[in-house]
Amino acid sequence: MVSMERMRGIMQVLRLAEKLKFEMRHSWMSNGRQESVAEHTWRVGLMAVLIEPYIEEKLDMAKLLKMIMIHDLVEAEAKDVPAFDTLFDTERKEQKQLAEQTAMNNIKAMLKEEPGKELQELWLEFEAKKTFEAKVANALDKLEAQLQHNEASIDTWLEVEREMVYLLKPHTEFHPVLEDLRKMIVTEAEEKLKEHDSVQSAGFSE
Repeated sequence: MVSMERMRGIMQVLRLAEKLKFEMRHSWMSNGRQESVAEHTWRVGLMAVLIEPYIEEKLDMAKLLKMIMIHDLVEAEAKDVPAFDTLFDTERKEQKQLAEQTAMNNIKAMLKEEPGKELQELWLEFEAKKTFEAKVANALDKLEAQLQHNEASIDTWLEVEREMVYLLKPHTEFHPVLEDLRKMIVTEAEEKLKEHDSVQSAGFSE
């Protein structure tokens, strides 16, 4: 049996997680609507399910999916910070890390004892990117973000995001399946940029 105190803790986390449905990312969808953190997380999980049959190494799928499900849970409190905001700003990166650590401590306190400790440990493992499951989760997280950019209108891209297309390899080079997926996604991005730039050039030459 679950005590009422623990059940209240579960409800607290579920109510907090609801905020991810309207915490928006710097990412748009093919229909022009901005993407939420929850939507991003869902497709990262789907990617894990779809690639699992092609991962020959021993993979703890339950752990991987748990890690994916909770990796952005802290953003319900700490808010989403676009990757380009911390890319060249050490102070901003440290602020983000501190806010997320505080958020995870609060989530752990809601759940108490083992359940809260497990979530915190999974999140810390994801952040450390040392274990095989954490590396896979991190790679899929990065690849899904670029895939979504590819599907959005090029008008939503910032100039820095053109460069970020080529920053994915360090996250995927540890595994050939993820490398193949990265190459396909990067090729899509390059084709999208090439088409856009050629249209722009044609417009200027008229």
